[in-house]
Amino acid sequence: MYDILNLKMDNSEDKSIVSSFPASPTLDTTGLTPSPTPKSKLREGSFSSPSPAQVKVSKKHSLKLQKQSYKVEKKKAENEFQTTVNDTSVILLSDWLKVRSTLKNWSRMWCVLKPGVLIIFKNSKEKTWVGTVVLASSEIIERPSKKDGFCFKIYNALNQTIWTLKGPKGENVGVLSSSLPTSYLIFRAQSESDGRCWMDALELSRKCTNLLKKSVESPSILLKDSQSETNMPSKTQDESYIDLTSVLDNDSIEDSSAVDSLDSYQDIEIENKEIKATKYIAELGEEFGETGENSQTEVLAAESKNLVWALLKQLRPGMDLSKVVLPTFILEPRSFLDKLSDYYYHADLLSACENEKNPYMRMKLITKWYLSGFYKKPKGLKKPYNPILGETFRCMWDHPETNSSTYFLAEQVSHHPPVSAFVVVNRKDGFVVDGTILAKSKFYGNSISAVLEGTAKVTLLKHGEEYCFTMPYAHCKGIIYGKMTMEFGGKVHIHCEKTGYSSELDFKLKPLFGGGKLNEVSGRILIGKRALATLSGFWDEEVFLTDLNGGTVSRFWSPTKEVRQSRLKRYIVPLDDQGDFESENLWKKVSYAIENQDQIKATEEKFILEQAQRKRAKERTDCNDQWLAKYFDFNDKTNNWVYKHIDARPWDELNDIVQYEMDGNITTKTKHQTS
Repeated sequence: MYDILNLKMDNSEDKSIVSSFPASPTLDTTGLTPSPTPKSKLREGSFSSPSPAQVKVSKKHSLKLQKQSYKVEKKKAENEFQTTVNDTSVILLSDWLKVRSTLKNWSRMWCVLKPGVLIIFKNSKEKTWVGTVVLASSEIIERPSKKDGFCFKIYNALNQTIWTLKGPKGENVGVLSSSLPTSYLIFRAQSESDGRCWMDALELSRKCTNLLKKSVESPSILLKDSQSETNMPSKTQDESYIDLTSVLDNDSIEDSSAVDSLDSYQDIEIENKEIKATKYIAELGEEFGETGENSQTEVLAAESKNLVWALLKQLRPGMDLSKVVLPTFILEPRSFLDKLSDYYYHADLLSACENEKNPYMRMKLITKWYLSGFYKKPKGLKKPYNPILGETFRCMWDHPETNSSTYFLAEQVSHHPPVSAFVVVNRKDGFVVDGTILAKSKFYGNSISAVLEGTAKVTLLKHGEEYCFTMPYAHCKGIIYGKMTMEFGGKVHIHCEKTGYSSELDFKLKPLFGGGKLNEVSGRILIGKRALATLSGFWDEEVFLTDLNGGTVSRFWSPTKEVRQSRLKRYIVPLDDQGDFESENLWKKVSYAIENQDQIKATEEKFILEQAQRKRAKERTDCNDQWLAKYFDFNDKTNNWVYKHIDARPWDELNDIVQYEMDGNITTKTKHQTS
């Protein structure tokens, strides 16, 4: 009897085990049909594991559950936070404090301290919201001050923003947020006792974020909000969890990308205002001169030679040609401001510096980029237009590999002497280039030299390095007798004070006697005064680098066909969208006449522009008005012109969205407000 009871108990256990695990059918070799797994195998413990398909379904089911639970918890936290902020009964401390802005001015503001946040208003009625500071990610420290009262500072140690995006009532922009610092705030209390009381309260609020007032109402209030997003009927908390499961079992959520988007930055509330940016169109085509000496030599026709000779008879050696009206047949149909942009078709070499950890390699990339700006030459020996005072030019290049854009803006900020200022910005790729160029031309009898005085610099934002560089001069000889030839000459220096690395380049003129070739360049790359490598070759053909440590020789730069094809695509502003003083629009009639070889019409249109410039100058003199540049300010300390909207902050992946340009203002769309 005892054995029979044991047998029955064993059978009942087998049934419970079989019902607990899915049957794993085995193949009946006689009939080739599945047959149930024998119970003896189950009793021995050799259970079949779930199939890969079942595991995949189970994981997907679990992931969807986690995602939906995350969404509910996120909404719950948001509601709790908003309840605390808006509840007038939950206040730790409130009083008047003085707050310092970026302009170093102090403003008296009403400060309300709640668990986890400090809300600033313009008045004690709490109607005019200024901003809300998140204390959980901030530090509080006493700040020394010469003035009466007690100063303390709230700041983010990683230099991130301390502000929330919206106000207590959903406001998008605070009254004074734009003038307040982004990553810190400085406060002043009337006395030391008041200030220390504020610091203790802030420390308590910062560390005890669990003091947030929990909603005492039914969880159905929270679930009602989440159900409106998932189209679920209103249920109790337990029932809602079951309903979440049923929703996740539904095939309606099959797109994994839609589920993954829950973890994307779309959770951060961003003002979805349309960005009003300048429209750019792709440049239709580029004109390249021939390679080698053929592109830099020209034999003038007899008529043109006579015009040049008649002009030169009025000059004397050493005379500055900036006030001399040149014939239009030697003009290239574009402005000098446009020509300055030739150096940025290979701006991707500057982009590569962002991720380059070795400072020596960064110097090599900067030097290679510098050499890449010379090979784009027009057909024949041509000179660009002298820009008119107030003339501007803007363009951009698209970087497909980094999904970024490089913006170029230049302005003629002075006419006598002729000074051009420019800025090039690509914050996402980590570089800014700016400079001030004074163009001078000198007459030496049978030759003319165009000298570009001034300096420019490349700033690598991530590394905090500035690379200052100068420009070679352009030398044209054979004006009166011999073959006219144009070439670059002079010594150029590229120097980074922070790293101590520098480059020296020597552009050599072809000797008058003894042969030689055009466009020869030599140089060195140094650390301090010690040379690390030498450069030699021809900047329009090949330049080789010799490593002085290992003795190896490698091709450093060559504008091959493949290199030219890999140039970044340039985009320009459509002619109809340009202002009256933008280069292409300003000179369009002159350029049209030159392109149609109508030199008489070109001279007439050029004369009209120059006369209008003289008239404006006379009117300013008569009215004692000072001309002011539109996009640049003069810096007396550096003796350079500085872009008014310069932004040299390293790119912030968590806050910066996209860089764009509008009406000459190169700016960045951010998730949070920045100073």
